[in-house]
Amino acid sequence: MAGMTLLKKGAEAELYVLHWMGRPSVLKRRVRKAYRNPDLDAYVRSARTSNEAKLLSEARRLGVPTPLVYLVDKRNCEITMSYIASPPLKRLIPEMREEAIVETFKRVGEMVALLHKGGIVHGDLTTSNIISYGGLLYFIDFGLGERTSDLEPRGVDLHLMRRALESSHHEVSGIAYASFLKGYSHSMGSTSKDVVARAESIRRRGRYVEVGQRRDA
Repeated sequence: MAGMTLLKKGAEAELYVLHWMGRPSVLKRRVRKAYRNPDLDAYVRSARTSNEAKLLSEARRLGVPTPLVYLVDKRNCEITMSYIASPPLKRLIPEMREEAIVETFKRVGEMVALLHKGGIVHGDLTTSNIISYGGLLYFIDFGLGERTSDLEPRGVDLHLMRRALESSHHEVSGIAYASFLKGYSHSMGSTSKDVVARAESIRRRGRYVEVGQRRDA
């Protein structure tokens, strides 16, 4: 497609900025995996493309801001969606005051609770996959997300956020995670106790879930 500019190249997908129907947009293209059988690879990439597009739309209906999905091309394993013109939360945190961090992560926790109550887990919950723009927190990259109300994947979501904070934002990780849990527990209700306990269990047993291991095993 003409006029595309590479935004990011990852192990699972490439992101391009372009104009689609006159709108600033992002195209996410899942890359081929040479180690997989070609037919299996095509199936896996197409299924994940379709699943992610549906989760983005479903999360939005639950009240969680996400990019708008414009077009899904399952044959070429591509999603065209709205472009959120702001850096990820990961890059903003070093410049944020403590009160802003408290409020931001309380809201992040509330948004995650909305997902979980709606039967969705994100699957790769980090500060790189949240964008602050126009007073809203946009959740992006549902490539590893799934529809489930099981305790374990919900606990993994919380664990991944804690690990991301400790590894990338160590100086503020304690207050950020505490604020995240406050927002999550308030919005999730009594169920939050079991999810938080499972996240602690995952942490204790050293289960550091890697994205590639979870999906490509």
